[in-house]
Amino acid sequence: MLACNKEKVDLIVTNANVYTVDENFSKTTSFAIKDGLFIDTGDDKYIERRYKATQTLDAGGRSIFPGFIDGHCHFVGYAENMARFADLNGCESFDEVLDKLKKHNDGNDSEWLLGRGWDQNQWNPSVFPDNKSLDSIFPDKKVVLTRIDGHAVLVSSNVLEQLGITKDSKVHGGEILKDEKGELTGVMLDNAADMARAIVPPMDKEQRIKAIKDAQSDCFAVGLTGVTDAGLDIETVNLLEELSLSGVLKMKVNAMMNPDEATMDYFIKRGIIEDERLTVRSVKIYADGALGSRGAKLIEPYTDAPESTGLITADTSFYHNVCKKALEAGLQVCTHAIGDGGVRMTLEFYSDYLNKDNDLRWRIEHSQIVNPDDISTFGELNIIPSIQATHCTSDMAWAEQRLGEERIRHAYAYQELLQQNGWIINGTDFPIENISPLYTFFASVARKDLHGSPEGGFQKENALSREEALRSMTIWAAKGYFAEGRKGSIEKGKEADFVILSDDIMTINEMEIPNVKVVNTFINGEMVYQRN
Repeated sequence: MLACNKEKVDLIVTNANVYTVDENFSKTTSFAIKDGLFIDTGDDKYIERRYKATQTLDAGGRSIFPGFIDGHCHFVGYAENMARFADLNGCESFDEVLDKLKKHNDGNDSEWLLGRGWDQNQWNPSVFPDNKSLDSIFPDKKVVLTRIDGHAVLVSSNVLEQLGITKDSKVHGGEILKDEKGELTGVMLDNAADMARAIVPPMDKEQRIKAIKDAQSDCFAVGLTGVTDAGLDIETVNLLEELSLSGVLKMKVNAMMNPDEATMDYFIKRGIIEDERLTVRSVKIYADGALGSRGAKLIEPYTDAPESTGLITADTSFYHNVCKKALEAGLQVCTHAIGDGGVRMTLEFYSDYLNKDNDLRWRIEHSQIVNPDDISTFGELNIIPSIQATHCTSDMAWAEQRLGEERIRHAYAYQELLQQNGWIINGTDFPIENISPLYTFFASVARKDLHGSPEGGFQKENALSREEALRSMTIWAAKGYFAEGRKGSIEKGKEADFVILSDDIMTINEMEIPNVKVVNTFINGEMVYQRN
């Protein structure tokens, strides 16, 4: 082709090790982008013969992947947490929690003191805290501290008083913990925890916008070009839409709506939203709580708490009402279910609405513990497991205490779940886990923590291959909300979202994966992050 006949494009990338993540998992070295889309891929000579560009990028032989998509997280929650919460992740004792709160409270003129990330499983002894120290150290503050999984809070006594909580109070789908003397400890689980968080004054609009912009920058720096935000209200979705239309929000967001009647009716009336950067076509519900706080619903009692089987968070009629409305409106249903009892219940009510030939892609978020008798139902009804691989490596040190030797063998069974439909969705659940998709990739294939433990990997038979792990956080994560035709791979006609890494995660030693750096992140062909 003569030079004068070359097609004009916006960007040509050459000299790269490109993993397209197409159907054949093919590789190439170059691609061309025009109007925010990949318009062709091939070797360097092929692309250079056919196209001329306003801008060219020599990748220097580095590896390029489709932009990473987090299949399940809390993007807006992360944004707001970073803006005003004390970071309690990694605290090895409650005393350390108190020290961080004191530092966070310096200069804090609000009547509220907020924090997130405490985890009693990291303490010795591994017991829930109480609020006596909060009351004595911060007598003039209303304190709300959210556990790492988001399913428990520790609150000061004045918060309990504001809520009208007494020793006789009960909450459906939740629990208010007491000590051995029957006194309130300030720890509230699941629906009770939601009550406490609901009285915290919201951020104003300008504060939220700044927080979202900062969170977006954090995402770009770790190679994320898309996220699924698992549960948002009308106001938040509308704010994301406003920011998307104005160009402030460049991140691709798949927003799951909250399941209350007002929110569902509003979005059902609007119809499915599938804009370039915002998708709204699913509803998020909760079947149970979390394993770490013993709120996950188990079929048999907890091994370390034989008096408890966990919690189901709503009445059966609620689940059927949501599913019926969703089915009629063409919405996905995405249900949080962690315990084998929660998963079984979800499979049972899904089975009233799904047939074996459906392509509705109803999902079970987390799918952490699945009874072996229930595994095949995922495949039989095309129910898609949405997993978070770093939950496995975060929980493995204590999960057997909760589940026992036999039941733990059927937990975090990602490979077994993958085989049911031939694909699986992967994410982080941030801010519960670290935001980095490279940690997701590492946990998926190595089944180890960042220190390399255990040496042989935790229940390695359920690890994903590197190809499966990459697909789970690119093309399959896009498929998880019907977007595989527009994103998730480097193919002609798709949105030009891609990431350049410092090393090839498909070939390096697995223990080197967490140390790989993101060099550049591109969305629709625009560079949104460059590493210094």
